[in-house]
Amino acid sequence: MTAEILRIHPDEPEASLIDYVVKSINTGNVVALPTDTFYGLAVDPVNLYAVERIYDLKNRARHKPLSLLISDVAQAYGLARNIDTAFDRLAERFWPGPLTIIVKASSRLPLRVTANTGNVALRVPEAAISRAVVDRLGLPITATSANLHGLPECTHARAVFDQLGDKIPLIVDGGPTSRTVATTIVDLSGGGNSWMILREGAIPTHEIALCLQR
Repeated sequence: MTAEILRIHPDEPEASLIDYVVKSINTGNVVALPTDTFYGLAVDPVNLYAVERIYDLKNRARHKPLSLLISDVAQAYGLARNIDTAFDRLAERFWPGPLTIIVKASSRLPLRVTANTGNVALRVPEAAISRAVVDRLGLPITATSANLHGLPECTHARAVFDQLGDKIPLIVDGGPTSRTVATTIVDLSGGGNSWMILREGAIPTHEIALCLQR
């Protein structure tokens, strides 16, 4: 297998090319595409074969859930439960952007995607290509970084090809990503407006704290 590299405009994604990407995802393929931090591996999260393929490709521990990209805040309400004001504040302030929020998953998501934790990690990316794919697919897509275990995350398509070009069928080239730092991860799954920073990334902890202490 040698991956096809498909160039798509990063700011104004061509509809016909987005359709091509979605068709590949619908057939169960793993597709690499740009987010606003690093390139990620996208599959239909309801296709458990495709989900397993990501875990195999990355040699990822099965107890680690996969984060999901969504196209807007409204979509989160169908994927999560017990959303509180902390979520609303963070989403209003930082989405679209490099913030991943962990919340309780709704029953419509397969337990495999949550790694049997019952939680789901959601993000609305700034990257137009990712949002266009989600809109056209009508489902969220997975967003784990497109790199092999132990190797660096990729900020451009050629780096993805060098690591995964013989393992996946399609790499979307949307140019270099706008950032080179991972997302900040905030865990709200404890409920009661409690929160915890699991990883400080592109958004500093003090900005999260200021937002939630209003």
